[in-house]
Amino acid sequence: MAKAKKESKGEAVADEPQRLYLLDGMALIYRAYFALIRNPIRTTEGFNTSAIFGFANALIDLLQKFEPTHIAVAFDTREPTFRHERYPQYKAQREEMPEELSLSLEPVKRLIRGFNIPVLELPGYEADDIIGTLARRADEAGGYETFMVTPDKDFAQLVSETTKIYKPGRQGGEAEVLDLAAIRE
Repeated sequence: MAKAKKESKGEAVADEPQRLYLLDGMALIYRAYFALIRNPIRTTEGFNTSAIFGFANALIDLLQKFEPTHIAVAFDTREPTFRHERYPQYKAQREEMPEELSLSLEPVKRLIRGFNIPVLELPGYEADDIIGTLARRADEAGGYETFMVTPDKDFAQLVSETTKIYKPGRQGGEAEVLDLAAIRE
């Protein structure tokens, strides 16, 4: 994960909480793409940049508002997961990714790497698995406040005293932070 060093007047600031932001890349890209589906943003050549634009805006907003000390973006891969092996119908009803969206994946990953942020992918595992593992490890290590950045409610099972869901706002709305109290409610 990328580690940002915050300094005050040339000296490292001690005893600040470590803020780990783990972004669900696929969920955020889908959300950005479909948010602009009725009025897509296109280049002069006709390439749909809605997902790239939306993801970039969300990333920049997060970096500026929260100044994470650690950050990474996780993605699914095309390889089947252990879930597919155990249950062949896993996600069988899910629609195929639109081709325009698929073509945006590599440009989004290049954008992320351009910010010097790690792109995390592991064949046979979903982004959820990677984020869940890292969130648990941060809990066990202590000293981290972890934010799983996703609109996916399935992450609620991973919320703890130090791990929260950061659910980006929709259509200009405010983001929501879901901690243990919010999940229990």
